[in-house]
Amino acid sequence: MSFASQTKAELCRVPLARRCCAQAEAYGVLLFCNSFTHREVRIITESADFAARLPQLFRKGFRVEFDGAPAGGEGGKRAFTITAPDKLAAVFSAFGQDPADALAHHINFAVLEEEHCRTAFFRGAFLAGGSVTDPAKRYHLELVTSHYNVSRELPVLLQEAGFRPKETTRKSNYMTYFKQSEYIEDFLTAIGAPLAAMEIMNAKLEKNLRGSVNRRVNCDAANLDKAVDAAMEQIAAIRALEKRMDLSELGDKLARTARLRVENPELTLTQLAELCDPPVTKSCLNHRLRKLMELARNG
Repeated sequence: MSFASQTKAELCRVPLARRCCAQAEAYGVLLFCNSFTHREVRIITESADFAARLPQLFRKGFRVEFDGAPAGGEGGKRAFTITAPDKLAAVFSAFGQDPADALAHHINFAVLEEEHCRTAFFRGAFLAGGSVTDPAKRYHLELVTSHYNVSRELPVLLQEAGFRPKETTRKSNYMTYFKQSEYIEDFLTAIGAPLAAMEIMNAKLEKNLRGSVNRRVNCDAANLDKAVDAAMEQIAAIRALEKRMDLSELGDKLARTARLRVENPELTLTQLAELCDPPVTKSCLNHRLRKLMELARNG
């Protein structure tokens, strides 16, 4: 099951407690479904959970039943329709409309004055015309409608709820969308999918952790490369000195440092300093190695 399907399944577990909220959720469904005209309501879904919720939603909100049972189609699609004039009239009248006058849909803000009704409306819009991308891949949530006026009015509702959506057009449809993970998390939590929101948070934390680890590994690898290069350069200088002189002529400290470096090419300066007898600081050991390299260059 895709992440979007899981999210819709979670939303469909939200109880239908108030009739006003059932109407508001159904309103969102209608304005973002396949067809909502004075002749027909047609809602097509691949979600079994949404298909199970729809009859309850319309029964609770409008006291109407869909005309006939939905037929399973290609890809498991289910189609719900209402064509009976009396049922269409009941649906339209709930939002202050007459089917005969419905030339272009607008969002009736008057029926969404309460916050819980606006939240239910957003949930219905997402169930019918929404999708959300798997957060392991990217962050994207969208609501798609074929009604131009609705697409212009939805962002106003969302902004009043504290969101900052973006808008675009895709063919003959109008899309309102979020790409910021925080807005997607807050939106899903608000409409009743906190588990989906938590999954986005977890995915984001995992990405950040993986990125931090990768940066650390890359940094450690770069530092290791530098240490290896420096060790090879130091050993080359010591070999050059050995060809010109007996290293004991450099004094006990420099001679012992030279032997340690040649015998332990893989060790860092800190590790090498700890092998000295007596142990010295990293800074002291670095000073001695620099002295050996300077002697090799000036010889």
